[in-house]
Amino acid sequence: MDVFGALADPTRRHIVELLARRGELTAGELASRFDSARPTVSRHLRVLREAGVVKTRASAQERRYRLEPQALEKVETWIARHRRSWTERLGALERHLEEHP
Repeated sequence: MDVFGALADPTRRHIVELLARRGELTAGELASRFDSARPTVSRHLRVLREAGVVKTRASAQERRYRLEPQALEKVETWIARHRRSWTERLGALERHLEEHP
């Protein structure tokens, strides 16, 4: 799954937001912030890890998750490219509406 597919799920987006705000967190710390069962959160973390959105590191007997900002650069680039297009089209629409009230 690519970055876009990984971020399509609201739970995974929430995990990304938590990691962006809090830095490294364990799977247990992340799971405690959801009503879902821990295995469900673990599956979401696996999807994010396989898409390169998060990285892990072993710390004693825990696996700590952190955000991988480079993976999100693809999303940022896509948004920037499309934002220019949307801005141009909306500007053209605005000019048309002003000229033809």
